Amino acid sequence: MLATYVHHLDPFAIQFTETFGIRWYGLAYVTGFLAAFLLIRWFVKIGASELKESQVADFVTILSVFGVMLGGRLGYMLLYNFEELLSNPASFFDVMGGGMSSHGGIAGMTIVAWIYAKKTKVSWLGLGDNLVTVSPVGVFFGRIANFVNGELYGRKTDGPIAMKFPEELSEVVAAPNGFDWMFPTSQLRDLAERAGETSPGLLGKVDAAVSTAMTNGYDAHRAVVGLIQDASAESPAFRSMLGEILTPRHPSQLYEAVVEGLLIFLIMLAVRLRWKNLYHGVLTGLFFILYAIGRITVENYREPDSGHIAGLTKGQFYSTFMIVIGVTFLIYAFTRKRRNQIPSP
Repeated sequence: MLATYVHHLDPFAIQFTETFGIRWYGLAYVTGFLAAFLLIRWFVKIGASELKESQVADFVTILSVFGVMLGGRLGYMLLYNFEELLSNPASFFDVMGGGMSSHGGIAGMTIVAWIYAKKTKVSWLGLGDNLVTVSPVGVFFGRIANFVNGELYGRKTDGPIAMKFPEELSEVVAAPNGFDWMFPTSQLRDLAERAGETSPGLLGKVDAAVSTAMTNGYDAHRAVVGLIQDASAESPAFRSMLGEILTPRHPSQLYEAVVEGLLIFLIMLAVRLRWKNLYHGVLTGLFFILYAIGRITVENYREPDSGHIAGLTKGQFYSTFMIVIGVTFLIYAFTRKRRNQIPSP
């Protein structure tokens, strides 16, 4: 059983200072963009795209910056953190604080591809068909990065593949007067006190953080959580102690990597290569439907990171609209019957 495993992977691939370095999350984006460039260039070479090979780099670059990055961030703020955006618009630029939406990224890519198609006079849905074929690769790497970061973990389970995530220490629960920390700061201090020689100096650091917070009038909890998480990463003995209070959970990031990323990519690639000249929009419609079904299914194992709508998690609710969009694309594709018009060299 993996339930004794307490997540302690380092989010930095290469670390230069305490807070600065090359993170696995950033490398996931870079790898996804590189894979998109190589795959789309391949599709051009085998006659499965109206783009010229010389256009691929520009297309992927524009799409990456304005579609994925801008769309993903804007989507997250609008769909999951709208109140923060209204109260503090500058929070949009706090990309280091995290917060990207796959739904927003998909919408962003759709819009940017439409603009690019208009400018270059190629088929928008033709671009989209190749784009959605390669997009699951980026989803795969992104979800793996989520796992490395220990974020967006799953719901409680007593199953054989359960894991424990220290990020849970920042969870809040409903209380009579609003919300309270799931693990009170006092409980974390007691843990630091019991740590003793398994994590030398931890109690002193925790007490110093609490004292500083009281002096300056803010809640010390997040600072204490950071100290506990750092100690867990450094000391296997303390990590074992921490695991005693953490909750076994589904490693849902890995489920999503497989279902929303790898599996959908293999299906899309198989269809793309088997029918290189499908009606434009068929693959786009297929992707929207497959992604929505995969997301709705896997969300049953993921701890909701925001509220519910109509009894569904926000991820499930927004995904239902993707099914409708996907069916619309399919109907349009088989009505319009537009195929590739390969450009002259």
